[in-house]
Amino acid sequence: MAEMGSKGVTAGKIASNVQKKLTRAQEKVLQKLGKADETKDEQFEQCVQNFNKQLTEGTRLQKDLRTYLASVKAMHEASKKLNECLQEVYEPDWPGRDEANKIAENNDLLWMDYHQKLVDQALLTMDTYLGQFPDIKSRIAKRGRKLVDYDSARHHYESLQTAKKKDEVKIAKAEEELIKAQKVFEEMNVDLQEELPSLWNSRVGFYVNTFQSIAGLEENFHKEMSKLNQNLNDVLVSLEKQHGSNTFAVKAQPRKKTKLFSRLRRKKNSDNAPAKGNKSPSPPPDGSPAATPEIRVNHEPEPASGATPGASIPKSPSQSSLPAVVVETFSATVNGTVEGSSGAGRLDLPPGFMFKVQAQHDYTATDTDELQLKAGDVVLVIPFQNPEEQDEGWLMGVKESDWNQHKELEKCRGVFPENFTERVQ
Repeated sequence: MAEMGSKGVTAGKIASNVQKKLTRAQEKVLQKLGKADETKDEQFEQCVQNFNKQLTEGTRLQKDLRTYLASVKAMHEASKKLNECLQEVYEPDWPGRDEANKIAENNDLLWMDYHQKLVDQALLTMDTYLGQFPDIKSRIAKRGRKLVDYDSARHHYESLQTAKKKDEVKIAKAEEELIKAQKVFEEMNVDLQEELPSLWNSRVGFYVNTFQSIAGLEENFHKEMSKLNQNLNDVLVSLEKQHGSNTFAVKAQPRKKTKLFSRLRRKKNSDNAPAKGNKSPSPPPDGSPAATPEIRVNHEPEPASGATPGASIPKSPSQSSLPAVVVETFSATVNGTVEGSSGAGRLDLPPGFMFKVQAQHDYTATDTDELQLKAGDVVLVIPFQNPEEQDEGWLMGVKESDWNQHKELEKCRGVFPENFTERVQ
């Protein structure tokens, strides 16, 4: 009998739930068709919109945080592999081997500690924060169903009251159902009306704490990692000192374009070449007096009062063969200015001065128009007279020591590889 009773209760409950679903479906259809009014709460709807927005933002933050953690783990693995490579190539008799191994060990531990703290202080907090949303979302949906039940009970009660033939028993029962539906709805509604605004406001503190934790952990991680990197650098500097003769040489970027002075030499040689059919003489070696055309500047006697002093380029046959742009630019340089140059008119710096660089490595010149550099030399960078002559990765300049001593740009200037220097001003 008890079993039958239990089955009867279950069946009755199922029937009741089915009836509720049918009633709600009918009510929603009537509301959509405009045949039944719907209870509206604009303030609550705004709370629901905020809730959905907050859930979307939190879910995205959780996803991005997991991606960040995966990246940290990947960087850890890459760093570990790199240190293992260093340990393998570091020969036993090299100084600092034990220190390098210890640094690699600490590097590995630091990555592991950073990842674990991110999980504990950011990801787990994130999971806890999002853990409250499913329950509230379920209660919001339930509140919506109870609101439909309330509207349905209200409409049923109103229809019985306005019927031509009134049934007091049905009206009393409908009123009882209405009061019950209203009570259930209002209990859920009041709770959510309090919780949703509170949850919405809590997002500010949560975002602050989460990103502060991440920023603080990352800052400490980089500080500790910086110390390890400095220690490793010291070990490698010590190794370099003991094997200085085997230091890897920094190479300049190849010069692809024809050099300015080489081009001038070719032009002069072609102008002075013998007639066709005669054997051409061998070109003079670079650096010889005949290899570079001599350029002289004849200063005119001091002009009379009111005239403008200055230097001029004599119209000698040897110089008339120079390209016009070279003659014009050289003339402007002699007069103390180069059009468009920032250093024009500064007596302590060469015309056209742009900035200073310092040589970080020795550089041996391979052509007469190149500067010979020693590590530590300061070079005053100036523009190319003809921008088309500038090769990628090369600069034009004059060593500061040569400029201070001679103040003659033509004798001192030359090109040099930019990657051998570092800008200092």
